Amino acid sequence: MTTIGLEQVWRRCAPDVLAALVRSYGDFDAAEDAVQEALLAAARQWPTDGLPDNPKAWLITVASRRLVDQWRSERARAGREQLVARRTPAEELLAPAADVEDESERDVSLTLLLLCCHPALTRPSQVALTLRAVAGLSTGQIARAFLVPEATMAQRISRAKNRLRQVGAGFSVPAAEQLPDRVAAAAHVLYLVFTEGHTSTTGAGLYDMLLADEAIRLTRQLHECLPQAGEVSGLLALMLLTDARRAARGHRDGSLVPLAEQDRTLWNQTLIREGIWLVERTLPTGPVGPFQLQAAIAAVHAEATRAEDTDWAQIETLYRMLRDIAPSSVVTLNHAVAVAMVDGPTAGLDMLGPLLQERHMRRHHRLHAVRAHLLEMDGRVEEARAAYSIAARLATSIPEQRYLNTKAAPREPVRPAKP
Repeated sequence: MTTIGLEQVWRRCAPDVLAALVRSYGDFDAAEDAVQEALLAAARQWPTDGLPDNPKAWLITVASRRLVDQWRSERARAGREQLVARRTPAEELLAPAADVEDESERDVSLTLLLLCCHPALTRPSQVALTLRAVAGLSTGQIARAFLVPEATMAQRISRAKNRLRQVGAGFSVPAAEQLPDRVAAAAHVLYLVFTEGHTSTTGAGLYDMLLADEAIRLTRQLHECLPQAGEVSGLLALMLLTDARRAARGHRDGSLVPLAEQDRTLWNQTLIREGIWLVERTLPTGPVGPFQLQAAIAAVHAEATRAEDTDWAQIETLYRMLRDIAPSSVVTLNHAVAVAMVDGPTAGLDMLGPLLQERHMRRHHRLHAVRAHLLEMDGRVEEARAAYSIAARLATSIPEQRYLNTKAAPREPVRPAKP
């Protein structure tokens, strides 16, 4: 069996294997260590013995035995033989291999996701633990995606697991009164993962397909578990409609292609149809949330076969609704673009004025990029070039830097052809 094949099996089985052990034995950290040891055993045995009929059950069995051996060793060293393991005989400790087949895999995945998004964890820790435990990414992969040293990411994940142990977080679905907040946290974590994957904020790449694809996969699982949760449906629709543009977002050399200039024949129509269907099915049921409104805006863009056919009036209305239920500086920034397209660039620029007074927004490259675009629309070319230059200096993504520097560069005047 090839290394690639082994990794694919691991990625597919890892969340369920880990979930089975955490559910049965309670110790997140020890369970993950045991699963890692089971994977190493698989790497040694499967290439020669062949893939087991049930790889997941095989991994759970081996990982469970590792936990039994570890606990026996610890008890022996401590000389405390009177302490009985939580599930005494070794044979009983192998029971999860059967349990996991009976329990719905999607329910197991949901419970694990909600555990990783426990409110005792910081948002960065929730993101890291979700990618490690639920998505099955290696610590190195997560570290590379967020451009931090692997040791730093390992410490972050370790602290998150220790924190779950300290607060006594168990492998169970939260109580009914806690579930909405926990699901909202999980949705926000998945949104952050997708956003970083779709438009990498740092580095040389325009996007990170690994992160974007994992965010969509996990959001699909969450949606399958909670099909009536409007914001989960909205989030999935938003991801699909946004990801549908992937093939058109960059030139072959990796440079950025803005939305208005994209070849829309390259957009993935299958994803667009699914995303629009989710929006149309979800919006009428109410109440409407921020992800649903953002998905509706993405749907309006997707329905326009040409950039000039975009229904900006409808988008402006949707942004006003979004501003009313989830006001933020970023929403105002996006709303200003829609207002400029409907009422002219001066109206949009007026909306940007207060944002320039906000310290954190002044350091956000996109504020200056949007301002430059509206100045350019208004014919104020030199001011636009200066704003593009500021945006390029603040941008941390190399493709965005290149695009903005190109926009900031002086343009040669067009000379009439000689007769």
